[in-house]
Amino acid sequence: MNKAALAQAIAEKVGVTKKEAEEMIAAFVTIVTEQLKANGEVTIAGFGAFSSRVRAGRIGVNPQNPSQKIEVPPVKVAKFKPGKALKDSLKNSH
Repeated sequence: MNKAALAQAIAEKVGVTKKEAEEMIAAFVTIVTEQLKANGEVTIAGFGAFSSRVRAGRIGVNPQNPSQKIEVPPVKVAKFKPGKALKDSLKNSH
């Protein structure tokens, strides 16, 4: 499902226009992004938690020249931890 299909599904489910649903999605993405940049966390009970963490730097290999070692710097990455209700619903969806 892409963003447009998600907006359409939200519009139908909630009873708003597709444009309003697109604005809701955009606001959600902006808020989550801002929180993660500020090292915050966004938790939606039953669904999961979005957080950010720093992936440690390491020594890697240059794919174009495997004998050459390169330093990969630390980087902040987004993380999603699914909630129990989401995990349980997926386990029982066979």
